[in-house]
Amino acid sequence: MHSDDSFRRGPIVIALVLSIVLVVGVLAGAKLVYDKAAHQPVAMSDVGSPLGDSAQCHDFLEALPEHVLGHKRAQIADPAPAGAAAWQSDSTRRVTIRCGVDAPLQFTALSERIDAANAEWVEVGDATPGSTLRTWYSVDRFPIVAVTADAEALGEHETPLEELEGAVSVLENKETKPHPIPLTDLQVHAGEEHSATCRALLKSVPDSFGKDITYRKNTTVSLPDGSAVWTAAGFEPVVLRCGVEFPKSYKAGERLNQINSVPWFEDTTLRNGTTASTHYALDQKATVAVNLPHEAGNAALVAITEALESIR
Repeated sequence: MHSDDSFRRGPIVIALVLSIVLVVGVLAGAKLVYDKAAHQPVAMSDVGSPLGDSAQCHDFLEALPEHVLGHKRAQIADPAPAGAAAWQSDSTRRVTIRCGVDAPLQFTALSERIDAANAEWVEVGDATPGSTLRTWYSVDRFPIVAVTADAEALGEHETPLEELEGAVSVLENKETKPHPIPLTDLQVHAGEEHSATCRALLKSVPDSFGKDITYRKNTTVSLPDGSAVWTAAGFEPVVLRCGVEFPKSYKAGERLNQINSVPWFEDTTLRNGTTASTHYALDQKATVAVNLPHEAGNAALVAITEALESIR
C-alpha cells in the first residue's frame, strides 16, 4: 500500500518541481528583459533647442540628479540632441528634459504658473487623444528648460519638478516674455451697431463648456473690447473677438461649417507649435472670430453659436 502511494506521488512531485522551475525561469527571463529595457539608451528627436549647446545648459545637465521619481538616469541614443537628458525604469516609464528650448506658443499672459523647484513653470498638455503626456516649461529661468512625463512615469506624483531643484538653481533668474494672446492683433470694425451687438453677445456667452476638458471663462486678464476668453489648465485658450474686420482669407465658394443657423468659416492657417485655428461666424451683424484649439472640439463653437442665436 505504501509503495503504491509512493509510486503515485512520484510523478506528481516531479511535475510540481518542474512547474516551480518553469515559473522561476519565466520570472528570471522577465526580469532580464525588464532590466535590459531599463538600460537601453533613450531615443530623443531633435525638436530644436537653440541654446542646448550653451555653457548654461551644460552646467544644468551636469547638476541633474541620478534618479527622478525613482527612475534611473539613462543614456541618450545617438545622434543625441543638444541639451537633452532622460530617466527611465523601462520603455514606458520615462522622464525627459530638454534645456535651451524656446517658450511654447501656449505661454501667454493667460497661462497659469506653477511654483516648483524654486522656479515658475507653465504646463502644456498633449492634445493627442488618449495621451497623458505633459510638459512643464520654466518661464523665469534662462535658458528655458522643458520637462516631459506621462501618467505612467509620474505614478502618484503630480509633477517630476521638485527633484530638479538643485539643477534648476544653477540657471539664471530671468523672466520669459509671454507670447501675445491669440487674436489680439485682429483689426476692429468701427461702428456703434457692432459695439451694441458685441456687448449683447458677451453677456450671452457661457461661463464654461466642454466635458473631457472643461474650459472656464477667465476674467483676470485685461483684453481688448469685445473679447472673451476661456482657459483650461495645460491647454491653449479659446478666445473670442467680436466686431473684427471680415477675414481677407475668405473667398467665394469656401467650405463652411454650419452649426444650427450660423455658418462658420475656418481659416486653416496654422502656426508651428499650436493646434489652434481661427473660425469666423458669417452673416452676423458683427463679425465674430474664435481662436479654437483642437482639444476644445466643437463644444466652444456650439456654445458661441447658441449665444449668437439668442441675441438676434
